[in-house]
Amino acid sequence: MHGWAIGERIRQVSRDAVLVPQGSLYPALHRLERRGWIVAEWGASESNRKAKFYELSAAGKKHLAHESKAWSKISAAITLVMDMTA
Repeated sequence: MHGWAIGERIRQVSRDAVLVPQGSLYPALHRLERRGWIVAEWGASESNRKAKFYELSAAGKKHLAHESKAWSKISAAITLVMDMTA
């Protein structure tokens, strides 16, 4: 996806709970690209405008799997703590 579409997809999937401003999105994409977690390629958007398209690299997929496991552990722990207070 190109940058704007990524931001829109995040908004849609989160049901408008997560809105990533372009001023935050593009620097984050550039950092991910520098770290080798995404690859980018120039192409044409749906409106035939020049756009940079991003895709997870193999290293990015591996890192995402690691971070997903870590997130699952911490969110499960938070749920346990919150259930104690109910």
